[in-house]
Amino acid sequence: MNTQAITSSIHPVLVVGAGPVGMTTALALRRHGLPVTILEAEPQNRIRPGSRAIYIHRATLQLLEEISPGLGHRMAEHGVIWPVKRTFFRGRQVYVRHYPTPEPGTIPPFTSLPQVQIERLLYDACVQAGVQFVWSTQVDGLEVSEDAVTLVTATGDRWQARYVVGADGARSTIRRSSGIKMEGTRSVNAFVVVDIAEDPAAPMPLERVFHYQHPAMDGRNVLFVPFAGGWRIDLQLFETDDEEQYSGEAGVRAWLPRVMDAKYAERITWVSTYQFLQVVCESFADNLRRVLLVGEAAHLFAPFGARGLNSGVVDAVVAARAISQGLQAGSLDEARRAIDAFAEERRTAARYNRDAAGVALEHIQGGSVGMQLKRYVGASLSGAWTDLGRWLDEGPYGPKSGPPTGTKY
Repeated sequence: MNTQAITSSIHPVLVVGAGPVGMTTALALRRHGLPVTILEAEPQNRIRPGSRAIYIHRATLQLLEEISPGLGHRMAEHGVIWPVKRTFFRGRQVYVRHYPTPEPGTIPPFTSLPQVQIERLLYDACVQAGVQFVWSTQVDGLEVSEDAVTLVTATGDRWQARYVVGADGARSTIRRSSGIKMEGTRSVNAFVVVDIAEDPAAPMPLERVFHYQHPAMDGRNVLFVPFAGGWRIDLQLFETDDEEQYSGEAGVRAWLPRVMDAKYAERITWVSTYQFLQVVCESFADNLRRVLLVGEAAHLFAPFGARGLNSGVVDAVVAARAISQGLQAGSLDEARRAIDAFAEERRTAARYNRDAAGVALEHIQGGSVGMQLKRYVGASLSGAWTDLGRWLDEGPYGPKSGPPTGTKY
């Protein structure tokens, strides 16, 4: 692509970051009839390791279907929908739920597929929609005026747009250059996340399984989540654990056969260790309301409830609507009000999601005596009182009431 030709004019909008939320933003903007260019720091043939975001809610699939007809269904078709989920407490099953098979041609309750496939499907949809991609273009800073934004790249090129969407992830240059800070906390203990390729000749049952205090792991929690082609295993470490003992190659190969068939120790494809951040940016837009932040550029949550990517998709759709309104506004004040509405709605939702993920984190960690007692009583009585088993099962996903009235997930 001829970069000089592009930089010589002012774009209605530029998106920085070609991850799933950046591409969703571009699709939503195209749905509003706007030309869109995405600037991505990495090359087009980049290798994206690990499954990362693997779970897409029905509401997210429906939004994707609205902005790119057929996309929600394609996501569902490429993923898996497990028919059973189980929860154990100290090795004893306390809850099981069986899901009916979704009706053909309908959007299912969820789908589970690795992020690399999510991104491939989004990229195909973007190309079909006419989104322009400029790869290997690192944005190093920006300049904002009342009516435009200038992006400055590592090579010195300058790109101008009426609006810029920062979808450039947790270390967002757009956020930092806009002077917007993050607020929140970090989990004190670490989690080891392991991706495993399924054995197609003898696969495990397609079930999501959560273990409170797995007896084979000396009381550490273990989660098993299937996705298309493999499994994710999350191991919650204690604060006093040596991370390398459990996350290093030798360590994973040592503990993995304690929780599943030993053959899977030879099918490991990715290992990562996290201390989960629970942070939300202080504003989803800059002071002049020309720069909008979406996805992990704006918020980072513990993964419980799959609130990261799913809420990022809503960020993208609401941002695109606000930008369309801003570009059509009859005055600067009217344009700013459109961006204000986006920033307020999405920050309210993000704070709710952060707090909900925090409740889930507290629930599974059981750090307080009160939570430990409630979990023990719930497990002890779950056989006679099904609601207690359901409470244990749903606890790791946070409150189910949804975000405050007037906002979306």
